[in-house]
Amino acid sequence: MCMRCLGFVLLLWFPGVLHAQTAAQPCPAPRLNEGYFVPKLEVYSHGETLSYACDEGHKPAVEGWWATSTCENGKWSPQPQCINEKACFHPDIPNAAHPDNANSWYEERSEINIACDNGYEPKATTVTCVNGAWSSAPVCNKSVDACGEPPQIPHAVIIYRGHQEVFAAGSKVQYQCEGGYDTEGANTQKFIICSSGNWSEGPVCKSLDACGEPPHIPHAAIINQGQQKVFEAGSNVRYECEDGYTTEGTNTQKFIICSSGSWSEGPICRSSTSSGSNDGGHGHSFATIDRCGDFPVVQNGEVVQTGLRSLKYQCANYYKLVGRATVTCYRDGTWSVAPTCKAAFCSVDTSAHPELKSVGVKYIKDGESERLECTDVWRWTNYSEAQCTDGKVKRSRCKCRFQPFIKTERKQNPTIKMFNATML
Repeated sequence: MCMRCLGFVLLLWFPGVLHAQTAAQPCPAPRLNEGYFVPKLEVYSHGETLSYACDEGHKPAVEGWWATSTCENGKWSPQPQCINEKACFHPDIPNAAHPDNANSWYEERSEINIACDNGYEPKATTVTCVNGAWSSAPVCNKSVDACGEPPQIPHAVIIYRGHQEVFAAGSKVQYQCEGGYDTEGANTQKFIICSSGNWSEGPVCKSLDACGEPPHIPHAAIINQGQQKVFEAGSNVRYECEDGYTTEGTNTQKFIICSSGSWSEGPICRSSTSSGSNDGGHGHSFATIDRCGDFPVVQNGEVVQTGLRSLKYQCANYYKLVGRATVTCYRDGTWSVAPTCKAAFCSVDTSAHPELKSVGVKYIKDGESERLECTDVWRWTNYSEAQCTDGKVKRSRCKCRFQPFIKTERKQNPTIKMFNATML
């Protein structure tokens, strides 16, 4: 009982003892060699910040010619310090393990070894601090044997690995098909491996109702298939017999159809007793495009699809296709007639028309119109309507609208009427 009373009396007599144990501590003035700071006080409160700079030949131990430090419960953070101006700061090296160093800086002539992350290699394995800068920029570049992001495979996701941009040689990535899809064909392996900067071939995730690659039929070739490995249900593929062969028997249909994960029965190409061609009497039989050599050049057009025996062309913007878009390779090594791309636009050189504001050449698509701004003669918006039809442009005279001016004037004079005027 007496001890409890004594403790109570001590707390009443020395209340500051308990407060001192919980209150944040102030900081004494820092000791700063080769530098100076403001404000200059003997004691700084918790949370108070000072600024400092260094004498000639020195610099703060952080980036910049001046720095700040804050009092945090009796200690300065960071500790104010002036270092030799020829010292180097700790390098920030992306994709690398940072060298161990108790300080945030290195003295002149110090050396550090660069250890890059997997998949990266250093520009220089060792760098030296020379006159305040590193002898070579500490950089970790992607290794030539490393791979970038794994390819995106339709209906599949990568499992057991987070997002990563660079993979070291030998890295392995596993895919998993989404529900209702599974791997099929020769490549049932769900892993890909990085080797010499490239990923190995990945799996193909096929719908249970879809079909894989069409079957090979002796003496026949597919003529309407591009680079495709999976075919949705209902897809059809057309075959064409080689020269000297023709379809025979009960199945003369040259198409096969994908249904419930399987292809329908394909055609049978048998040797023909006649020397005629098998293209329906057109005098040509088809061949694979490698037999015909260079692709036909279509001015203002480009090949947008490459098949086994044919090419598909598309015209550039402002041009329209004339002829068949598909060009076929014949057995004799020649191409069928290529399409042409006809101009489907009009052009107006505004600099050649004094009444138009000069903005260079304006292009208008065939069948469309555009307003061309006229010179500001009347101090109102002026424009000419240009219509393009079959490559010829028809342009109206410049028109001006007075509405903005009239609306203002009508407030003062209600008798003014609004109208449009046409420049003569």
